[in-house]
Amino acid sequence: MKTITIVLITLSLFTSCKNEAQETPVQLTSKTEVMTKETIYSFKVKDLSGKDFDFASLRGKKVLIVNTASKCGLTPQYKDLQAIYEKYKEKNFVIVGFPANNFASQEPGTSKEISEFCQLNYGVTFPMMEKVSVKGDDICEVYKFLTQKSKNGLQDSDVEWNFQKYLINEKGELEKVISPRVLPTDPSIVDWINK
Repeated sequence: MKTITIVLITLSLFTSCKNEAQETPVQLTSKTEVMTKETIYSFKVKDLSGKDFDFASLRGKKVLIVNTASKCGLTPQYKDLQAIYEKYKEKNFVIVGFPANNFASQEPGTSKEISEFCQLNYGVTFPMMEKVSVKGDDICEVYKFLTQKSKNGLQDSDVEWNFQKYLINEKGELEKVISPRVLPTDPSIVDWINK
């Protein structure tokens, strides 16, 4: 009887260790997958008119993503954004604007008000999305991707202020983060578009 009990305990321990050993590679595999770099193409958002906007439709294009505001000292950058969009849109380049009210409540408007403001004051024709949060607890998924190295594979960053620019290459990967005060017509951006 003692022999049977010892054999059962030994078998039980052996089976338990064997199962743990089999589970370990699965856990390592899933940790590796979590660190896999994402692309912008996995995101869908709503534009200012409430229509779906799928970033996958931008495959093969260079993309400048910018958080915007209507009542900011940097708001005149809309003019330069529109100018470079007009100049390079036929060369596989697009700008995507995300109105955000994260900084000093400088984007208080509704989608309709933001759309009218952009059109009337700056003739904006590049895609503008619904207002989002670009930082904090309610940060939107696109900006989680843009600001977290674990998602974008490039770097962690904080959105410093309105009109921070994120440059996405033709493969949908984050390539560069540009400070809000750098104008859209700056060589660091124009040279990147042209290369």
